Order: sequence, then C-alpha cells, then structure tokens
Amino acid sequence: MNNKVSVSILSADLMHMEKDLHRIENSGADMLHFDVMDGVFVRNISFGQPLLKAVNKVTDMHLDVHLMITDPIKYISDFGKFGADTITFHIESQSDASAAIKAIKETGAKAGLALKPGTPFSEAVPYMKDIDMLLIMTVEPGFGGQAFMADMLPKIREAHEYITCNSLDIPIQVDGGINSETVKLCRDAGASIMVAGSYLFSNEDMKASVSTLK
Repeated sequence: MNNKVSVSILSADLMHMEKDLHRIENSGADMLHFDVMDGVFVRNISFGQPLLKAVNKVTDMHLDVHLMITDPIKYISDFGKFGADTITFHIESQSDASAAIKAIKETGAKAGLALKPGTPFSEAVPYMKDIDMLLIMTVEPGFGGQAFMADMLPKIREAHEYITCNSLDIPIQVDGGINSETVKLCRDAGASIMVAGSYLFSNEDMKASVSTLK
C-alpha cells in the first residue's frame, strides 16, 4: 500500500498561494497540511482560520489541520466550520484531551492526536480508541526545515505495534524532516502518512518529489 502525502503549506509562497495550491493539486499529494501556531505553545506564529477558509473555497483536497496552540478546544469549532477534514491537537496542550476529541468529532472532522518528541507514546494510549490518526513529531514543532530526529523511530514502532495488537484502524502520521531517505525509515517503522514541506517545495518538479514519498 502506498503512503499518503500531506503537503505543509508552511513552506508555500504566501504571495502566490493560489499558484502553489494548483502545484500541490497536480503533484499527486493527498492532503494539504496547515501548521497553525500561536507563538505561545511553539515559538512561532503562522496562520489561522482566515487562510483555511480562503483555501477551502478553491480546492477539494483533504484539509489536514495541525493545531500547535495552547488551548485548541477554543478554536476547534471554527476550524471545522471553515473546512478542516482532520483536526489534530497536541496532548501537551492545556485542553482536556477527551473534550477536544469530542469537539472535533462534533464538527464532522476526523480527530488527530499529536505527540512532541519528548512525549512518550504511553501518554496517547488512553485515547487511542477514540482518535482517527496519531501524529508523531519527528522534529520539535514550530519551524520548517529542521533535521529529522531518528530517535523517534522507536516511538513510531511502539505505536504501530500497539495499533496492530489492538486491531485498531489508526494511521500514524509523521511530520518533520521527511524526505526521500527518511521516508523509508518511517515507513519501515509503521508510519503511513508523511507530512513534508521544505523537501517538496525545494524541488521544481513537485510531482516527482511526492512520488518518492509514496
């Protein structure tokens, strides 16, 4: 089975967003990945609901929203209303995880749970039967272009083994430093949804780059 590819628009040219969207649509990628940052949970500020709303008007692609914000439950309803197909929040945030998962599902979106590199998989176990996707960060969240953290591979393997042993249908998404080499490591460990930004946008032929991640 092929991997799915979620293209991070954090690496897109905001001055030519529509052009980059068409480029992504023609690349064979499966999802658009929105890294939403509040400058508090992570040391960066990116974009929010207005951009998602605008993008939703011009594409039919799966909109994969990653909330790197302090209290995500306050904003889940808006992101669902503006077109998010998957909403992922961090277990390390201030929001109650069960309440956040419930709020996401009430919007009709799929619920994803994210783990920072320093957070063990065991923290996600109580919620595994309730979520639709597990995101394991392979860099410290906040900035694109970082180097892949190979010491996250055991965590991916542990999560994959748990999912298999418990007959769960939960894909593992990885985000950070994903390229034609690191994708093989992640796939072998059990991940199946690859988030990539810098690697894809740095290649003039995005379609060829996407194919290397499939």
